[in-house]
Amino acid sequence: MTRLRPAYLLSLLLALTAWWCPATAQLQRGPRTLIRGGLMDKPDSLKQRRDSLRGVEMADRFDSLAAADYAADSAALYLLRTDDILTLDSTMLARFEAGYTEPDSTARRKFLKKGWLMSDSMSLSKVCWLSTVLPGYGQIYNKQYWKLPVLYGTVGAGLALFINENRTYKPLKREFDAYTDISLTRTPELDALQNRLIRSNTRRQLYLGLTLASYIYFIGDAAVNYSTNDVSDVKKATTLACIFPGAGQIYNKSYWKVPFVVGGFASMIYCIDWNNRGYQRFKKAYALLADYDQHPDKYPNGPTDEFHGRYSTTYIRDLRNNYRRNRDLCIIVTGALYILQIVDAHVDAHLKDYDISDDLSMNLEPMVDYPYVPTLGDNRPVFGFNLSLNF
Repeated sequence: MTRLRPAYLLSLLLALTAWWCPATAQLQRGPRTLIRGGLMDKPDSLKQRRDSLRGVEMADRFDSLAAADYAADSAALYLLRTDDILTLDSTMLARFEAGYTEPDSTARRKFLKKGWLMSDSMSLSKVCWLSTVLPGYGQIYNKQYWKLPVLYGTVGAGLALFINENRTYKPLKREFDAYTDISLTRTPELDALQNRLIRSNTRRQLYLGLTLASYIYFIGDAAVNYSTNDVSDVKKATTLACIFPGAGQIYNKSYWKVPFVVGGFASMIYCIDWNNRGYQRFKKAYALLADYDQHPDKYPNGPTDEFHGRYSTTYIRDLRNNYRRNRDLCIIVTGALYILQIVDAHVDAHLKDYDISDDLSMNLEPMVDYPYVPTLGDNRPVFGFNLSLNF
């Protein structure tokens, strides 16, 4: 008896399937089917397509393939014709359904679960930033609640005094500007008005300085008393230097550097203020003198600037530009000084643990020796240096 080849059996099986299925039961391929390219539809649509198939032989064929691993199934299915429509058995269907599990909609964000505002392992930098935005946060985090009345008392009192004095300063400032926009001629009325303006502005700046100093001090206090995690002295010194100039040097106990840092900043602030006042003075004088040059008929008594026309417009303009340039340069130097003191605090904190014991030394000594010289048959003196390193 002749033995049938597998190819002949497959052809016969497909012919019987085509004869048994009616012509009206031909399937239409959906938008996405499991074909040669490996595309697959969602499990729901695959179920419907599986139910619509009526070929028992085709289902049995796929069941034999589904017994192997999914990777082997994919490799075998890739070899089938593009027009073949395949179905999934219960095992493969469950596997695909697991891949389409929807995410949990009730999951909360990580920072809410871990307590973003009151975490037990919050970093030093985060505590300082939050203390900057929320005054008193660092004291609450460090559980030093008794400091809160002091913080809010000093900051609140300074802010209230500043606002009250600012209400007195603003009308004086408007009156002074209205007077000097017309004429800068010195009169007793102008002198009295300027004296009141200066005194009011001085008090206003003192109250503002008190408010800012109290605010910055409590931010630094939160950094100094931070003890949640192990923080190196280097990081604390650098953080304090960023919060306030000179605080890093105090933390490193380099007290002799503090006068240089504070004095340098005080000098720069004074230079900025002095050059800014000169710029505003000559700016107003230039505006009056330039207006006089363009409309001399408006000033029958001559120029109304404080110099009464003794200096030319070009000279006044150059003075104005010089003061403005010096002011801007002082601002740049102040920024450079701020960065320099941060670097100094960081490096100084590193060098605190540097080993400078006697085991690390270098000695350079003069040397005199009398070696024997065979060519001369005698000892001769040799002069030099002896270098010794200990490490």
